[in-house]
Amino acid sequence: MIKIGIPSKGRLRKDTLSIFKNKNLKILSERGERDLFGYIKGNKKIKIVYLHAREIIERLGDGSLDIGFSGYDLLKESELNIQNKVIINKKLDYGNATLVVAVPDEWIDVQTLADLEEISFDFKDNKKSRLRVATKYPNLTKEFLFSKGVTQFKLVPSLGATEVYPFTGSSEILTDITSTGETLRANNLRILKDGNILKSTAILMSNKRLSNKKGLKKILKLISS
Repeated sequence: MIKIGIPSKGRLRKDTLSIFKNKNLKILSERGERDLFGYIKGNKKIKIVYLHAREIIERLGDGSLDIGFSGYDLLKESELNIQNKVIINKKLDYGNATLVVAVPDEWIDVQTLADLEEISFDFKDNKKSRLRVATKYPNLTKEFLFSKGVTQFKLVPSLGATEVYPFTGSSEILTDITSTGETLRANNLRILKDGNILKSTAILMSNKRLSNKKGLKKILKLISS
């Protein structure tokens, strides 16, 4: 059996399902649209599993999925041992977004990462605290900020709408994934001029260890062509 992970909600789900529709691969389920499992019409050996986009990465890493659709940002955020077990078979033409560093509009003196570095030392020296950065991407955020010389900060895990954190006293700044920047602007946030961390898109992946599994190459070729 070949198990394929598809995002369970949002545009990633919708656009991924369009790939199957365009290839005349009809996905059926026994309990309707809310079913978390499905199969390809005429071939029950190809099982569809609907999961959170982040979990698809994890399940590809542990081998419980053979093929998966998710975001490049989520793959790069995952632990290195997981990344080493996954093959990117194709970058897709949807799910385009950028992970960015954003600050409140009122921080008019902070336009670049160099300015942010200066502010972070001010927090440390004068306020005796660390600059707090809200994020759903702790690994990518830490790696990026350190590479740019910004070292005096504390990560605050975001569990929801990250853009509200600076205005509820939970953080000073944030990193977040955005397609157009409109949500950030609507919430009085501004992307730093050099604050682009990672450009992302939807990707088709497979488990490296299972690459020779019977039938896997055939279905990969079909859905990626």
